[in-house]
Amino acid sequence: MRAIDIIAKKRDGRSLTRAEIEFFVRGFTAGDIPDYQAAAWAMSVLLRGMDDRETADLTWAMAHSGETLDLSSVASFVVDKHSTGGVGDKTTLVVTPLVAATGVPVGKMSGRGLGFSGGTLDKLESIPGFRVNLTVDEFLAQLRDVGIVVAGQTADLAPADGKLYALRDVTCTVESMPLIASSIMSKKIASGANAIVLDVKVGLGAFMRTEEQAKELAEIMVAIGQQVGRRVVAVISDMNQPLGYAVGNALEVREAINTLKNQGPPDLTELCLTLGSQMVWLAGHCATVAEGRALLKETLRTGAALDKFRDLVRAQSGDVDVIEHPEIMPQARIIKPTFATRAGYVETIDAMEVGLTVALLGAGRVRKGEPIDLAVGLELGVKVGDCVKPGQLLYTVYADDEERLVQAQRRLQDAVFFSPEPVTPPPLIHQIIGE
Repeated sequence: MRAIDIIAKKRDGRSLTRAEIEFFVRGFTAGDIPDYQAAAWAMSVLLRGMDDRETADLTWAMAHSGETLDLSSVASFVVDKHSTGGVGDKTTLVVTPLVAATGVPVGKMSGRGLGFSGGTLDKLESIPGFRVNLTVDEFLAQLRDVGIVVAGQTADLAPADGKLYALRDVTCTVESMPLIASSIMSKKIASGANAIVLDVKVGLGAFMRTEEQAKELAEIMVAIGQQVGRRVVAVISDMNQPLGYAVGNALEVREAINTLKNQGPPDLTELCLTLGSQMVWLAGHCATVAEGRALLKETLRTGAALDKFRDLVRAQSGDVDVIEHPEIMPQARIIKPTFATRAGYVETIDAMEVGLTVALLGAGRVRKGEPIDLAVGLELGVKVGDCVKPGQLLYTVYADDEERLVQAQRRLQDAVFFSPEPVTPPPLIHQIIGE
């Protein structure tokens, strides 16, 4: 078997066999297939596509290109969630304790923020002392003993995906749906979860800008799950405006804690209940999704979800005092509110512009490994559809640098638009696939 023949076969629009895909992934991971051939193959996939079976075979090969976790020794059924990335998306901080509080084990490996999209690990590191880098043994022990763990992905997990993603980033092949889907799902499968709920974002602040794109990606990932024996549901959720009110690491942790206290923004609470109810249903913990939602609401009402978040923080060496005293997290030096100068209805809050503005303040990174400012960010005072009067708070900027503050305020002028007529907010949940 030769790499060049596999490239030519896909270039000509023919389906690759499982053996051919495994050969190519194994050779590329080992360094036997050079980058230039892998780039040619990725471009062939972008232009010619892959069918469901090919995409599942590619996902399975990448998932098994390195270490895989076997969670069966510590829990009989484990659920996981994944978001395709958005602005103000702190759902993991809420959903994981919500679900774990019902007795369903949640083991999640998360990532860091890049560009306009925030990362769960960065948010958690806003909590003093919180450890995100756990060994595999620590991950398994915590999942067994506490029923919840959120940690960074080990370098040995799906190494083929890391190599291929870096290559796609510089060869204009990032947009390939089979390659996007297999990248996401290979890491989830290697992480060992039995069921996965995917939050596929769509809109101005998402990588999928149209509903058609989001639906295509969701359907491919659900099909992969079916092919490889995982239970998968995809929720397509709106990202035309930021989720909740807070954008920025420490600010988002504070909002997540308020949500676990049953005092969170309506949209964040609703999305977390939607994702979480699918997770407990997939785990077989309830007969219907509606029953799962009722269970989750009860964990909010009784404080059980907040207690489970406390267990998570304590288990990973974080300071649990953050729950009642969020001021122990990093604090911005400059806090600058902006108020409305005229009446109207909020027509648009461009999530992408908000995310880029918060990154400009120092909360985001351009390249992996760059340090970020955990304190800076933005808190909205309004949402799309709100009726605004002169003097009403629009947003508050949290900054550590006067020049960046001015740049952020200038940029935000292009992020919020008003209408003289009433505006209907976009739907939060667009579609659920695989339910």
